[in-house]
Amino acid sequence: MISTGASLDAAAVDRILAVLAQVPDPEIPAVSVVDLGIVRGVRATPAAVLITPTYTGCPATLAIEASVRIALDAAGFGAVRIETVLSPPWSTDWITEQGRSRLLAYGIAPPPPGADSRSLRGADLVACPRCASTDTVEVSRFGSTPCKALWRCLGCLEPFDRFKCH
Repeated sequence: MISTGASLDAAAVDRILAVLAQVPDPEIPAVSVVDLGIVRGVRATPAAVLITPTYTGCPATLAIEASVRIALDAAGFGAVRIETVLSPPWSTDWITEQGRSRLLAYGIAPPPPGADSRSLRGADLVACPRCASTDTVEVSRFGSTPCKALWRCLGCLEPFDRFKCH
C-alpha cells in the first residue's frame, strides 16, 4: 500500500496498468478501459491514474471513475488519485489493437487506426462486424451510445454500431 502523495516505482505502475486492464467499460463490457484508451496513463509523482472520457460529458464517466477507484482500492492502491484529463480530447486512435479486435468480436465496427485524421464520411469502407461485407450504409449518426453511430449491412441486412471517428 502506498500513502497519499507518494511516488510509484515502475513495478507499481505496471501493476496498476495490469489491474486497470481488467476493468470493463460500463457500456461495452467486452473491452477494458485500457483497451479503449480511456486510461491515458499512470503518473508516478504524485501517484495518479489519468483518464480521458471518449466524449466530454460522456454519461458513463462517473461509472468509469467509480470502477477504476474500486479496482485500485481492491489492489491496495487506495492512495492513487484519479484525474480526468480533457485536453487533448480522446481519440479513436487510442483504442488498442486488442480493443479493436474485441469490439469487432462484440459486433461493433471499430474505426481503423488513423481514422481520426480523416473525414467522418470519407473514403474509408466500413466492414460489417458480422459478415465482413463492405456494402454498408450509415443509418443514423446516433447509435446505442453517444460515441457510436448506427449502420446497416446491405449484405446480411443486420444493423450494427460503429465507433464514431474522432
